[in-house]
Amino acid sequence: MADKIKKFFQKKKVDAKFKLAGPGHKLSESTISSHGSNSSKKDAPVVKRSGLSEESKVAAEAALARLQQKRENPAFNTSLAAIQAQVKKELENEKASNSKAVSEEKEKVESVSDLPKNFAAAGVFFKCPLISNDVLPRDEWKRNIKTFLYEQLEEERGLTACLIIQSCNSNREKVDTCVETLCKYLENIVTYPEEEKYRKIRMSNRAFRDRVQPLEGAMELLLAAGFEQKKITNADGVDEDFLVFNENNVPSVESLTTLIDALRSAEPIQLELDRNLQVLLPSQAATMVQLPPSFYALSPEELKREQQLRQEAIERSQMLRTKAMREKDEMREMRKYKFAIIRIRFPDGILLQGTFSVYERYSEIHEFVQENLEHSGLPFILNTPTGHKMILDEDANKTLIDLRLVPATVLTFAWDPSVVDEINSSPNKDVYLKPEVMVLVQEI
Repeated sequence: MADKIKKFFQKKKVDAKFKLAGPGHKLSESTISSHGSNSSKKDAPVVKRSGLSEESKVAAEAALARLQQKRENPAFNTSLAAIQAQVKKELENEKASNSKAVSEEKEKVESVSDLPKNFAAAGVFFKCPLISNDVLPRDEWKRNIKTFLYEQLEEERGLTACLIIQSCNSNREKVDTCVETLCKYLENIVTYPEEEKYRKIRMSNRAFRDRVQPLEGAMELLLAAGFEQKKITNADGVDEDFLVFNENNVPSVESLTTLIDALRSAEPIQLELDRNLQVLLPSQAATMVQLPPSFYALSPEELKREQQLRQEAIERSQMLRTKAMREKDEMREMRKYKFAIIRIRFPDGILLQGTFSVYERYSEIHEFVQENLEHSGLPFILNTPTGHKMILDEDANKTLIDLRLVPATVLTFAWDPSVVDEINSSPNKDVYLKPEVMVLVQEI
């Protein structure tokens, strides 16, 4: 069944015409650089980052090809100034060839530029590779996933209904109860195919009304299983709404077992946290320090109130606090956050920034740095502000909370001593990040 679900999405990625609501933004250097700031949810425009258009993909591939040619040339200057000059030249060429597209992109960038400059990130963004390559806020993805699934009902009603139940309802306990109730309905028909009582569901029944009917996708599942809504006169002569199983609506009664398997094996469509990669100059990193509201597990109002109550309690107690008490308070403080900003400072002063869940592990940070290095694959060390050296073998499975890296931390990069000589003999010994990453550096 899991393979069937994967094939379902592979087909949809090719065939489905999935339209997002509202205008998006290209994942170009100009748009990414504008994500360095944000404002409150009420005042700020929703920042959306969409995949590249076909025209932009061609331009991007050509630009990367030119970058690759220059990287193969030992004389290629990978200094920041040279890269910025090259990017400026590429943008001017693109503007000359397509002034209309540049004008539209400029309007999008200007709409984002009104965000406060002291925000470390514009917000928290996610990807959903099963559906598309777009990068959007979580709430927008929820709406789009629901739209996408309901559009597939006519073609694949049973499996799609299972995915709607799992993906479009937030209360997991109610979802589990609904799934078990639906499975019981279907199992009774399969086990007792001649029993008339199992072929009807009274819609006024409390179990159905509380456990099944309120959940997204439940009615669609029952329709896919062969049920039809009808009015039946009860013993008192009153018409009641029933769902009645019609064997003619399904290939066979035994085919319901496939639907039962799908119900029990389907999982919610998962979102992947986007790193929202940024490259900052030291002066920018010093001012872009505030976290947007989406990073908090609590609302700003709740957070402010809790801080006030905690301060009042400390002032009242006026007592010495033990190490255990301080650590307990520190852990409670960190659990106010859902996400964290991790910055990696390189010896040349440039900072690489990414967004992480507080429950992700150090190995994810290590991989994030590794995939953006010019000398990828060589061992390196990250040091915390307290001087602790992060060792992959020891810290790989520790969460950001375990390592006290929440809500924001600057880790200092250094090459592992075993490869220092190899790096020093390289013509690009002073280059740390890939050129295609360095072009994302934000203008002052």
